[in-house]
Amino acid sequence: MELNKRNKESLAKLPDQPGIYKFFNAGNTLIYVGKAKNIKKRVSSYFTKSQLDRKTVRMVSEIAAVEYAIVNSEFDAFLLENNLIKTNLPKYNIRLKDDKTFPYLCVANERFPRIYSTRRKISGAGKYFGPYASVKAMKSVLGLIRSLYTIRTCSLNLSEENIRKGKYKICLEYHIGNCKGPCEGLQHEEAYNQDISQATHILKGNLGLVRNYFKERMQEAAQTMAYERAQLMKDKLDLLEKFQAKSLVVNQKLTDVDVFTIISDDKTAYVNYLKIIHGTITVTDTVEIKKKLNETDEDLLAMIIIDQRHKYKSTSSEIFCNLPLQLPLEEVTVTLPKIGDKKKLIDLSIKNILFYKKEKLNETRESKKQSNKVLEILREDLQLKDMPLHIECFDNSNIQGTNPVASMVCFKNGKPSKKDYRKYHIKTVAGPDDFASMYEINHRRYKRLLEERAPLPDLIVIDGGKGQLNAACNALKDLELYGEIPIIGIAKRLEEIYYPEDPYPLHIDKKSPSLGLLQKIRDEAHRFAITFHRNTRSKKSLVSELQSIDGVGEKTVDKLLTVFKSVKKIKEAPVELLAEAVGEKKAAVVKAYFQTS
Repeated sequence: MELNKRNKESLAKLPDQPGIYKFFNAGNTLIYVGKAKNIKKRVSSYFTKSQLDRKTVRMVSEIAAVEYAIVNSEFDAFLLENNLIKTNLPKYNIRLKDDKTFPYLCVANERFPRIYSTRRKISGAGKYFGPYASVKAMKSVLGLIRSLYTIRTCSLNLSEENIRKGKYKICLEYHIGNCKGPCEGLQHEEAYNQDISQATHILKGNLGLVRNYFKERMQEAAQTMAYERAQLMKDKLDLLEKFQAKSLVVNQKLTDVDVFTIISDDKTAYVNYLKIIHGTITVTDTVEIKKKLNETDEDLLAMIIIDQRHKYKSTSSEIFCNLPLQLPLEEVTVTLPKIGDKKKLIDLSIKNILFYKKEKLNETRESKKQSNKVLEILREDLQLKDMPLHIECFDNSNIQGTNPVASMVCFKNGKPSKKDYRKYHIKTVAGPDDFASMYEINHRRYKRLLEERAPLPDLIVIDGGKGQLNAACNALKDLELYGEIPIIGIAKRLEEIYYPEDPYPLHIDKKSPSLGLLQKIRDEAHRFAITFHRNTRSKKSLVSELQSIDGVGEKTVDKLLTVFKSVKKIKEAPVELLAEAVGEKKAAVVKAYFQTS
């Protein structure tokens, strides 16, 4: 990329220190975040290297401004980069998977604590364990705890006062032996908390401590000839060992270890994580990463390791990998096992990735197979020559003629292709004229496709009855496309399908999957149009409010909305930030207006 004088001066001012850098486009939108041992060298390489891949060239062409932050260490750069990517989701960065939807097990912060599963972490509610990448694994651990201990499942407030007053009565759980009745004072708090303490060891993965506890209790009971209690402890010990046998890796000498492996192709990378405590797998999680800029496996793996260790609260000092890796983690060693039990762990991790890929591929194939079935039924119902693999649907939106807009949604292989969706501001129509608006957007859409020699759809769907359909057909006639592309209208009231030049509508069986697909496409076009209309009205109201300020013109409004996005943020912004966007004089005017309004 050819550098102008201003860019050269900007690059020269960058520091020769570790940190992160941020690229912004002309609209002041963050498009990429990166980390570097030497910020100046790394950023300069984007502009001076002669051979860059196509995606990177496109990103570089959008860079309008560069910002940076110096940090103390490479590890700090990793964390800062990670947080900025998650917070801002820049266009050219990979998407790091969040743990919001994963379940936790919570030991409630209450008297006679419950242990329950939840997907929400609430500060102060209790101590959380997880997240669990597998709901099945989480239920297995919870089931083990409830088999070994009598932990209550109710959510009653078991305060001393409530129990003393006899506010609650024992329930079925007590009668079937799953609870010892703390609600009626039938179980002492100390004994209950001892069970909770043992259950917490299981949640931490310390099964050895729990096993020793039951073994000691069994031996004590046998010595005092309390054989029924000894048998109970033996049953619990057997249950624990059966559970551990399913989870045991290779041997218990492998204590606290993290295992990470990566397999990738040109577009996607898969990373598997195994967290091992006392020889037991406590976490297994496979992450799929869509590559954005042909990132190396080493860079991707390093980023995911930082992210996963933080998510699962790992403090292990050893990491096994299938790639040589240098991580900025103090007192953590990275090993590439070649033989023995450690190598078996790497093989197990890779096996998890291969299984995950296979399952994803099978899901995709099954989904495509189902879509093709529906599309074939649609082809038969509409009597089309070809399978409608590419469908485009149009809808108008206006309220009492204000801010008329329209939308086009695109479905490919029966699925939404959101990158092909289009929004339209109606330009040539005055007032609420749906027919003229439908003509305009169809004419604009297909005139452009013809000019760009882009592929035309296999089917056009118009949201509306005969009037809207005729308007769209007139647009196709003027472009000499009428008869080249099948086109139908779908009326909302009776879900009638209209054909051009046919006075009688087609009624598809209400239970037919083909009608279901048409309804889904129509509803998506309607949703997209309504959302666009609402946003357009909202933006115009924002602009009108800002333009009502004396001394503030259209250019100033554009600058403010580009930087701050909303009137609320403009109101809350300190005058110094406003000045950076529009200058001190305009900033003072804007601030004064909102302080007095």
